[in-house]
Amino acid sequence: MSGATGATGRVALVTGATGGMGRVITTELARLGFTVVVVCRTAARGDDVVRHVAERVPDAVVEVLTGDLAERADLHRVAAGFAERHPALNVLVNNAGAHFRDRVLNSDGVEMHVAVNHLAGFTLTALLLDQLRAGAPARVVNVVSASMSDTRQVPIRDAPRPVRLDNLDDLRLVNPAEGFEPFEAYARSKLLTTMCGYVLADRLRDSGVTVNAVHPGLVATDIIADIAPRVAKPFLGLVRRGLLTPEEGARAALRLATDPALDGVTGRYFVRDEERRSPEVSYDPELRERVWTASREHAI
Repeated sequence: MSGATGATGRVALVTGATGGMGRVITTELARLGFTVVVVCRTAARGDDVVRHVAERVPDAVVEVLTGDLAERADLHRVAAGFAERHPALNVLVNNAGAHFRDRVLNSDGVEMHVAVNHLAGFTLTALLLDQLRAGAPARVVNVVSASMSDTRQVPIRDAPRPVRLDNLDDLRLVNPAEGFEPFEAYARSKLLTTMCGYVLADRLRDSGVTVNAVHPGLVATDIIADIAPRVAKPFLGLVRRGLLTPEEGARAALRLATDPALDGVTGRYFVRDEERRSPEVSYDPELRERVWTASREHAI
């Protein structure tokens, strides 16, 4: 069965579409004529996104697939549902992100920051490689965070410890040596995504499918509110005034997804519109392969 097509015949898949940035990304891709498929936890949340986009882009074609991004079985079901509707995928924006105050595991025993922020995008990308190749030139955009290199950039929290590097390929975070620190786990998950993106970019070179990562800046999202310690809650309104709006934050991801000037650019990390180097450890080929192998074991 084929899905409907937008004005251009191009198809995009967006995760995290119910959040502020995700809604903007979905809306703007629809405005550009993409058919946009969004992954939402419930049909009701998906319908809300569809209404939001339709109010701004009356001729938008937005489809909804439901599933829990933390669960491997749901990710496989979502990928299969997409493949049934669309033989080709032109843009995949892995935008979903979450922060958890406590150490929680999904049904496969994977720590939840890793499950949602890393494995969800990793798994969907792996399962939809045939569709991405069929849609070439196609782009994968992974939304990450500069917290993976300097957690002190978060202005509403005392600097957490740096990301531990000795167990990056332990996706379960079993008995972490120094105890569980939620923001460190969040930053770690974004580092894993960046490293695996580099591996995939190398493997897909000359295929017409590019893979890049972007830190959109400090955006006023629900994650910022959740990261803040309780004593800082009364000051969140003031803090948010100094952060980017979801519209401003979405621009960087949209640029990587659509800018013709970036045709063929792959295996790069951007901070907003500027190409940067990610943490030096992310360029370690042996560690990259270990992280890639561990991720494959929990994804496929």
